[in-house]
Amino acid sequence: MSDSHPAACQNCNAPLHGRFCHACGQAAHSPVRSFAHAVEEVFESFWHLDGRIFRTLQRLLVPGVLARDYLAGHRAPYVAPMRLFVILCVLTFFVGKLVDFGDSTPLPAVQVNGAGGSEFAKAGSVAEVEKIRDKAIAELEQARESMPAIAAPARHGFEQGITEIRRQADRRIVELGGTPAGPVPDAEGETDAPSSDAIAISSGTAADGWLERQGQRIEQNLPRIEKDPSLLKYAFMGSVPTALFVLVPLFALLLKLFYLDSGRLYLEHLVVAFYSHAFLCLALLVQFALLALDHWITPHLAFFGAVSGLLAMLLWLWMPTYLLLMQRRVYGQGWTLTSIKFLVIGSIYSFALVVTVLGLFVVSLARA
Repeated sequence: MSDSHPAACQNCNAPLHGRFCHACGQAAHSPVRSFAHAVEEVFESFWHLDGRIFRTLQRLLVPGVLARDYLAGHRAPYVAPMRLFVILCVLTFFVGKLVDFGDSTPLPAVQVNGAGGSEFAKAGSVAEVEKIRDKAIAELEQARESMPAIAAPARHGFEQGITEIRRQADRRIVELGGTPAGPVPDAEGETDAPSSDAIAISSGTAADGWLERQGQRIEQNLPRIEKDPSLLKYAFMGSVPTALFVLVPLFALLLKLFYLDSGRLYLEHLVVAFYSHAFLCLALLVQFALLALDHWITPHLAFFGAVSGLLAMLLWLWMPTYLLLMQRRVYGQGWTLTSIKFLVIGSIYSFALVVTVLGLFVVSLARA
């Protein structure tokens, strides 16, 4: 489509005599008509944020108003959609790295010092100890195998639990005068030989492919992550912005496919996608803020925990509601058709989001 300049400014309707409006300063070209101009808008005065950022955020809070204004040609008063998304995305996940999610303590291994330990103490023969041990290990192995491979830290916890059961059983067998199958544990429960249930780290051969290399890195990182789970959080939060730059164009493509009858160009749907995700980043930023305030204030004012929890729940409910209202306002279709398209688009996008999150989890384990 031609990128020729209109005769009048789309923002204030003043006659145009060049590349910029002499009345309001808005550029004559439309960034939703040219990909090159859209990219130019991102880098042009990226860090020169003035009063427009506050005006933009104010309009962003009302579902669909900012996107509708921008698509109608009112661009000068607002921060460009991609620029706004980048700013909010980077800020949100930077704050996310700083927020305490309650992961400051090491990942716990499966606890076996309760009922299992007392059962070993009550056992009066080696055969009883072995029976209790085999039953407990079988239950843990079944639970471990039922978990997806992607939940590697949790699976590692089950393996540690199995190792601990063997140690407790061996100690009791020694007390009863028997001979354990493996190395005899000392008073602290440690052995000189490594446990057969420990995660083995391959060192004999080089990885033959990317997946093998990632698997080796995950195995090597698990002990570090177990001691400091925040490493996983930092790696995950650092990877999310990159993933969103793949998901946003996908969301715009879904809008394009389901709103072919709107006559809008892909770049116009991309504007809607950027503003949608900008709002989601802003909402997530508020969630992080509520979580931080909860950790700071609740120990001193117990009622604040209920208040912050209620606010967080209402915000989670508002996020999909906002997107539905935005879709309705921007595309102007009836509630029934809009709701059907929203549910279908949301289902497809949610599936892509889950796959992406799982992928990020694996990548974060390798990069932590």
